[in-house]
Amino acid sequence: MLDRFYLIIDGTHWLPRVLPLGVKLVQLRIKDKSEDEIRSQVKAAKQLCDKAGAVLVVNDHWQAAYDANVGYVHLGQEDLKTADFRALRSAGIYYGVSTHDEAELDTALALDPQYVALGPIYNSATKELRWQPQGLETLKRWKSRTNKHLVAIGGITLERAPDVFAAGADTIATISDVTAASNPEQRVSQWLQTSKNW
Repeated sequence: MLDRFYLIIDGTHWLPRVLPLGVKLVQLRIKDKSEDEIRSQVKAAKQLCDKAGAVLVVNDHWQAAYDANVGYVHLGQEDLKTADFRALRSAGIYYGVSTHDEAELDTALALDPQYVALGPIYNSATKELRWQPQGLETLKRWKSRTNKHLVAIGGITLERAPDVFAAGADTIATISDVTAASNPEQRVSQWLQTSKNW
């Protein structure tokens, strides 16, 4: 089972700051870096997460994850055309898939992912999206459609988390609520402390 709190970071420099606090599920989401830099960070992140007993998920770069024997990858809809699912399955690598509407959910479910991510639930502060916020009612509806582990993402703060879980999310992924906080370590600790009650 995946942890309830899913932290998304943009580089391994975050790991020495958050892993000692008890983070057990982290996604490495690297953009606009060279292939060599990506592979280097994936390897370093795997070592750090393994040592801390945390699950590492590599965003998009499934080949680098495969080569480094990382246990999870996260794939956007655009990655589904190029990812080698046979290779991932044969290597025992789990994968989650981003979804934003009903058609994308159908596509994701046909691939039998470990989890499905639905977003944005609220307006996202980290990237411009062409999708409108899905809201809690969509989350409830999707929970009724599938028994897959459901990850909610997009504009979710700690204060909004109880409502998101009540609507059916199994896990909440967050980025800016931690990385843009004035004290990220304190914010992580608040998430982890509160998650004990979820």
